[in-house]
Amino acid sequence: MKNITIAASFTVLMIISGCARNPVTGKRQVVLMSEAQEIATGKEADPQIVQQFGLYPDSALQRFINEKGKQMAAISHRPNLEYEFKIVDSDILNAFAIPGGYVYFTRGIMGHFNNEAEFAGVLGHELGHVTARHSVSQQSKGMLAQLGVLAGVIINPELGRFAETASQGLGLLMLKFGRDAEREADRLGVEYSSKIGYDAKQMAHFFTTLQRKQSESGANEIPPFLSTHPSPVDREATVGQLALEWQQKLNLTNAQVERNSYLKRIDGLIYGEDPKQGFVEGGIFYHPVLKFQFPVPTGWSFQNSPTQVQMASKDGRAILIFTSAQGASLQEASNNVVKQYNLQRAETESISVNGIPAMRIIADQQQQQQQQQQQSAAVLRTVSYLIQFGGTIYHMVGVSMATDFNNYYQTFLNGMQNFRELKDQAKINKKPERIRIKTARTNTTLQQALKQHNTPDKKMEELAVLNGMKLTDNVAAGTFIKVLDQ
Repeated sequence: MKNITIAASFTVLMIISGCARNPVTGKRQVVLMSEAQEIATGKEADPQIVQQFGLYPDSALQRFINEKGKQMAAISHRPNLEYEFKIVDSDILNAFAIPGGYVYFTRGIMGHFNNEAEFAGVLGHELGHVTARHSVSQQSKGMLAQLGVLAGVIINPELGRFAETASQGLGLLMLKFGRDAEREADRLGVEYSSKIGYDAKQMAHFFTTLQRKQSESGANEIPPFLSTHPSPVDREATVGQLALEWQQKLNLTNAQVERNSYLKRIDGLIYGEDPKQGFVEGGIFYHPVLKFQFPVPTGWSFQNSPTQVQMASKDGRAILIFTSAQGASLQEASNNVVKQYNLQRAETESISVNGIPAMRIIADQQQQQQQQQQQSAAVLRTVSYLIQFGGTIYHMVGVSMATDFNNYYQTFLNGMQNFRELKDQAKINKKPERIRIKTARTNTTLQQALKQHNTPDKKMEELAVLNGMKLTDNVAAGTFIKVLDQ
């Protein structure tokens, strides 16, 4: 994370009466906002998304996604929107779109494409969410995605709303879609990528790659891009058939795949965590730039972004968030935190954390919830440490239901009380892994080709997934493959 606080918040959108015609289907649909409101919402949200995630600093790759995106937008069902396409600096495998024509890919997903056709298919899929106004439609149904909360963890809804406040409302625009919407986006992804000349069958292959990512870790966590989608097996057949139909309709006899050109573009791409944004090693989170460290609870899920670190228990009943707080002093920062989260203080104490000035606050928050058609109040209990270090006031807050709080209190405190200055030069100077494009030296298998480039045995399956291949697949001499290096 970086020393950044998102100050802006989103205005409440008013439901407009009447219906609008869907640009893709031509059918009438009840929507939450007009097109003008949709565009204004995206324009307001875009700077905050860029601030929260950061843009990946590769101007050539940014030009590539913008040029391909604009080319595809021109043949879409809504060519008149002022689209923007950006790569954000996150290792999470994801792509998402928000209302008004703003489309974002993470560097993590860019690293897992193995040709331009895979990339184009997913680009068309996300563009399809915009052109079919899925985001606008879903807002009327209230299907919030909680993308600010850790992927793959089912968070208690009350905790999810607390985390949404910490993310300054960005989740209001990052919606999860029903399977019908995802299937429609698949159809549009095939149509749009085919119309600009790509082999849309490659998109289905990429979803299989993402599914393998889930199996690779042996965890239940699914890449966010797969979380609401039909199974890759089902969609591979469907997308393959749709691709064939569009190729026949367009007389596309030489559909582009462009493997080598794409791999050259991502040569040197940062893979996994970028140490300068913070990294976990041996159960400790280290930030080499801001020069601090703190422990991560054992067995908890973890997610890092430029503006905050989020941790959650596997049962989804407790969260721990590390971010920065606004204020010139600890007292001012504490007042701002209490106001931001609508907390009622129970205890406040000035303390020292490993020689660093700090303040501890225990406070409750009441959230209204529907339960069996009756209103009831869910009480969240929080413990916050405000820590003044390196010219910044950091806020670490542990949250659970009041009834669970004693079960997690010591876990919260362990992270907070062990915040300290980072002095280990090996951690401060840690370099990121990068994707390097190499050539197979002989006709061999992928496994042998990777061995020729000194890939450790423990990394073999991970590299096979990264290459979109199996270790036993044959690789011809001169074939480009991905390896990892600093």
